[in-house]
Amino acid sequence: MASSPTPPTGEPRDLAAHLMEQAMGHVFSAALRTAAHHRLADHLAAGPRTPEQLAAATGTHAPHLHRVLRYLATRGFFREDTAGAYHLTPAAVPLRTDVPDSMHPAVMMATDELFLRTSAALPEAVRHEGASFERLFGAPLFEHLTTDPATRRVFDDGMSSVSAPVDAAVADVYPFPAEGTVVDVGGGRGGLLRAALRRHPQLTGVLFDQAPPLAHHLLEGDELKGRWRTQEGDFFASVPEGGDVYVLKHVLHDWPDDACLRILRSCRRAMAAGRRLLVIDAVLPPGNAPHFGKTLDVAMMAVVDGRERTTEEFATLLSAGGFRLTRVLPTPAFPSIVEAVAE
Repeated sequence: MASSPTPPTGEPRDLAAHLMEQAMGHVFSAALRTAAHHRLADHLAAGPRTPEQLAAATGTHAPHLHRVLRYLATRGFFREDTAGAYHLTPAAVPLRTDVPDSMHPAVMMATDELFLRTSAALPEAVRHEGASFERLFGAPLFEHLTTDPATRRVFDDGMSSVSAPVDAAVADVYPFPAEGTVVDVGGGRGGLLRAALRRHPQLTGVLFDQAPPLAHHLLEGDELKGRWRTQEGDFFASVPEGGDVYVLKHVLHDWPDDACLRILRSCRRAMAAGRRLLVIDAVLPPGNAPHFGKTLDVAMMAVVDGRERTTEEFATLLSAGGFRLTRVLPTPAFPSIVEAVAE
C-alpha cells in the first residue's frame, strides 16, 4: 500500500484531528477556567500534588480533576511526573492569585459566560454587522455593565489584570517628560499612570474615567502623594485640559472609527498644539503571521463592535481627529505605543 503524501513543512499530518482540535477550543477555555476557579495553581505553589490530594483540597472529584489536569498539561499548563503528581509550570504561575501581576482575574473575565456566549454568536455578528453582544443582552457592553455590578467588578478586575504587564512595558519603553502632566483618558484604575509617575518623580497626573473604576483606583500611597487627581467624566463629551501628554490605553480598540473620531476630537479640543497623544493598542502586522492582536480584533468585533488597527489605519484615523502620527514604538507586551502630536 502506498504511503500518504508527506504534508508541507509545518502542516499537521492529521489534518482532520488538527481541525477538530481548533474547533473545540472552547473546551480548552473551559478547562483553563476550571483551573482558575478552583485555584489549582495556588494549591501547587508549595510543590507537586496528586489529583487525589488536589481534589481533597478543592472539594472536587479526583478522577474528573485528573482528566482536566492531563488535558491542560498538553498545552504546558501543569506537568505530570512519573509518580502521577502534578507540578506547577512557568505557564501556570500567572494563574496564582498571590503573585505580582496575577492573570487570574483576566482568565476569569475572558472565560466568563458573558463573553463565551458572545463569541458563540459570532456567525450572526458577521451576517448582520455590529456586535453580537448587544443582540444577546439587549444593550451595548458598557451600558450593560452599569446595570450589573457583579459583572462590572469581574470586568474591571480582569481589565486591571490584563493591563498590569502592559503598564510596566509602556512606562519602561516610552520617554515620558521629566516634568509636566500626564492625562490618562479612560485610564481605568490608573495602573499605567501609577507606573509612569513612579519612574518620573516630577510628573503629575490626572486619571479620567467613569465612577466604577475610579472607586478602586491604584494611586494611593505616600510615594505618589500630592501628584495626582481623579476626575469623573465622559470622554465623548470632554476631557481634562492642560495636559502635556494624553494617553488612550485600550480605549480606541473598543470603538468603530466614527466613535473613535469623537474621542480623538474631544482630546484635541483639550490639547495645545504640539502636545503628544499616546494610543496604546495592538498594531496589526501584515501577512499571515500569528499575533495576539488578530485574536483580539475578532473579540472586539463581537463584544463591542470595536477593532484593532494597522499603522496605516491609525495614521488615517489620527489625521481625521486633528493629529499627526509621529512613530510607533513596540513594547515587550502585545500592544505598541502609537505616538501622535496635536496639529
